[in-house]
Amino acid sequence: MPREFKRSDRVASQLQRELADLIRTEVKEPRLGMITVSDAVVSRDLAVAKVYVTFLGAKEPAEKCVALLSTMIPMLRRELGKRVRMRTMPEIHFVYDDSIERGLRMNALLDRLHEEPKNGE
Repeated sequence: MPREFKRSDRVASQLQRELADLIRTEVKEPRLGMITVSDAVVSRDLAVAKVYVTFLGAKEPAEKCVALLSTMIPMLRRELGKRVRMRTMPEIHFVYDDSIERGLRMNALLDRLHEEPKNGE
């Protein structure tokens, strides 16, 4: 009988929860605004973790926010190592998640299409 979840999925879920909590409590950088960890994907060998983040109320562009957050990776990995029992902690890469912005643009386009008068009517 196949397992429902792969180990990499379980590790990704745990890392997402712990990183969200660590960022909320430990990262004190007003330029980043409120940071949301929207997803985490861990490679099959558990060596690399892509962590998708969004920024609300950030004073910098998204690319600069990701770069600024990336400077904090050593501290975050050290704290993660205290919270999550793993042989080796995955290498963390932060990626800006623009899915919310894309969704808002799509909704605006659909609303605009719906509001435009039709030629036949």
